[in-house]
Amino acid sequence: MSRWLDKVLQNTPHHYRCYYPKQSGVFSSWILRFLFSGIRMDKAQQEVLRGVPEDGIIVYVNRYKSYFEYLFYHTRYAQEGLPVPEIGLDYKFFWMQPLSRIFRIILSHIRHFFQYFSLQNPYKSGYIRQELTSGKSGLLSLVEEGGFYLRFVKANPDPLHHLLVMQHSLDRPVYIVPQLMFYSKKPCRVTPGLSDLFFGSQENPGKIRRLIALLRKPESVFVEISEPVSLRAFIDDPECREMSLEKQALRLRRHLLTQINRHRQSITGPVLKSQEELKENILTNDRLRGFMQNYAGTRSIPLQKVHKEADACIDEIAARYSLNKIQIFSMAVSWLIRMMFEGVSVNTEVLNRVKGMSRRGPLVLVPCHKSHIDYLVLSYIMYHNDMPCPHIAAGKNLSFWPMGPIFRGAGAFFIRRSFKGAVLYSRVFSEYVYKLMQEGFNIEFFIEGGRSRTGKLLQPKLGLLSIMLKAFRQGACEDLIFVPVFIGYDRVPEEGAYLRELEGGQKKPESLLQILKARKVLKKRYGRIYIQFHDGISMNDLLDQQGARIGEMTSKEQNRLCRNLGYMVLNAIDRVTVITPHAIVAGAILNTRKQRFSYEQLMANIEIYMNFLTSQDLKLADTLLVDPVHTFEYVIESYGQRKFIEPVSPEAEEADSERWFMVNPGKRPALEYYKNNCVMAFIPAAFTALAILDRDAFQFSGADLHGSYAFLLEFFSNEFSSDIEKEPEYFVQKNIKAFIDEAILMPHPTLPDTYNLTSAGFRKLKLFAAFLIAYFESYMIALNFFMRYPKNFVEAKDRVRKIQSMGNRMYKKKEITRPEALSRISYKNALDFFISHGIRGSEDVGKIKFYADTIRRCLDRLQS
Repeated sequence: MSRWLDKVLQNTPHHYRCYYPKQSGVFSSWILRFLFSGIRMDKAQQEVLRGVPEDGIIVYVNRYKSYFEYLFYHTRYAQEGLPVPEIGLDYKFFWMQPLSRIFRIILSHIRHFFQYFSLQNPYKSGYIRQELTSGKSGLLSLVEEGGFYLRFVKANPDPLHHLLVMQHSLDRPVYIVPQLMFYSKKPCRVTPGLSDLFFGSQENPGKIRRLIALLRKPESVFVEISEPVSLRAFIDDPECREMSLEKQALRLRRHLLTQINRHRQSITGPVLKSQEELKENILTNDRLRGFMQNYAGTRSIPLQKVHKEADACIDEIAARYSLNKIQIFSMAVSWLIRMMFEGVSVNTEVLNRVKGMSRRGPLVLVPCHKSHIDYLVLSYIMYHNDMPCPHIAAGKNLSFWPMGPIFRGAGAFFIRRSFKGAVLYSRVFSEYVYKLMQEGFNIEFFIEGGRSRTGKLLQPKLGLLSIMLKAFRQGACEDLIFVPVFIGYDRVPEEGAYLRELEGGQKKPESLLQILKARKVLKKRYGRIYIQFHDGISMNDLLDQQGARIGEMTSKEQNRLCRNLGYMVLNAIDRVTVITPHAIVAGAILNTRKQRFSYEQLMANIEIYMNFLTSQDLKLADTLLVDPVHTFEYVIESYGQRKFIEPVSPEAEEADSERWFMVNPGKRPALEYYKNNCVMAFIPAAFTALAILDRDAFQFSGADLHGSYAFLLEFFSNEFSSDIEKEPEYFVQKNIKAFIDEAILMPHPTLPDTYNLTSAGFRKLKLFAAFLIAYFESYMIALNFFMRYPKNFVEAKDRVRKIQSMGNRMYKKKEITRPEALSRISYKNALDFFISHGIRGSEDVGKIKFYADTIRRCLDRLQS
């Protein structure tokens, strides 16, 4: 009998129900493939698995025990050529096995029972170890009904304990790979609904809910693979090394559950509490209660009145986050993009890295701000990349009816433009931000404060950033991840409004009437939208690099950290800025020396700029990489149709075959806006070029340029953010190398750090330095204001208006050549610079003369 059993069992007693072979029957495999075909698993997720070392033993892990999930991983991974989980730790497969294998399992159990009077145990027999080390993969679940009782009371084998024992005795690494299956992106709620009680939660649905999701909307079901955990690294961790195996297993289980929970939260967001519960948590915390008592006492106001005011502040500020409204928004934004734009370009590879970082702490998305479309399209991209939409800090001007309630539902919380005199409001707002961070919500805010009317990045506004850093210092979250984001457009819908404001027109307040009028823009096409994510900046990593502890910083050190972080974010946005063809063409048009230019001259300028951008390895729009010639032709034609440039007949001495154009003077400010979309890519080269021209010699040394570069960096510090981590010498040397590659300069054959300017290079240097002409003219206009008026003769609020009138007169007298120099924003920046450098009025003769002479000399170099 024993020999017969050995023969039937193929000379091995190891026939366990925990083994489900890769080839499990044609009919059942076909059914499973059909059932799971709609479930989404992105290629980026598969790459996580392919990154596991080839000699690694893979054991998948999920949170809840589920045969449905096991069969999915078993089926889909086989289709995708990934390691297939064939060993189910604490899983028992029987009826789905091939008939011959069912027969062997029964006989094997019978034999073992009569031989040892006990049931087979795949752990004690060494079967699981043998199969895993032979190349098979496994899957285990961390939570199952009665699982803790079986391990703790019945002393059943703990799969994690077994894997740790394996790892201690193996040279090969064991990797635990957490798996998550999502049936919805809806966040969990504190109080389960009636459907959750009957059909299971979204996180752990019952059979009926799971089946409905697969049949009704299979694309809403998707799989995420979390970062693999190396058991070797886990065991070698100093905190684990001295623990017993039992404690190591408990710690590993907690670690895996925490990782899975954080991964799930990075997609669905934190648990949603009711608005009343959030309000109560904020208004009753000890910090705010103590502040309100002190506030009431010092102002002799009844405490109840202070409570009422604080309650009203929360209502004014708080979002009403609703996934249903976000889903409606998603459909509306999708329609808007189709109607107005030709598509959206996103660097999803970096976004996936950011998504991984979000498991460490809440994300703070910091995009540049060029249009009202920004916050719509960024939330849209997050939602469609399986990430929770952020809470967005929006100006109170956007809380108008009916859009205010809609924006609140999509995650907007509203902030006043100024906190001046609003002490209680300021404190309540800070506590609201603290609560968002504590709960784990992602936050989005615009560090420029408002939309850029100039096309370039504005200087950082640090108020909200300071509030977040204070909350982080107070322990609101374990880590805080800042994510700089570039959002750009071939053409912005608000172009006309921006130009009116730059020329002195008042900004119109947002209203329902504006929304109704905005339907006109839906008839236009605005090219592409470009969204580029920079890698996240972890506060913990940043502080570690600086060897600092935020809790031990003085107030001055904290302010410096806030300021440096603000500029770090701006520099990061500059680094991922997409250079569009519209920006390059606008720069090439405005920087031509004459009003009239030929098509060939324009294309020659464009080629110089393109060579430079390529040498600097900057991010170019996709169309420039695919077909730059036809792309530039299209943009030139587009500018012609919009009357930015106009065709003119060639003069007698000019070739008849060439196409000639003239810039429309009234459209130069519009071209300036688009030129500024790429200006930061050229500013270091412009500073270096002007420093060379200012030497007024064909031979110079690199060291000769450092002083001029540093001066220009300081002079335009209100216009262009600088990289605080690099000295001027770095940029001078970098641009000299680029100029050598472009045959603008030639290294001296014998003298070190000495260069000669080539004959063709002189014109090219002016083409780079020309990016500064309009700014110099704006600053000259502002300086003329100080020349004319003594200190305090004109009130501060009237200064810009006076400068504007002066600039218009100077332009009419041809003392100013560029209409784009007549910019209110540049005037304000110039005022701030001169005042901060000791110029208050016409009495400051010496300083005024120094800057006036410097500006005139630079303009002479640029315009000669």
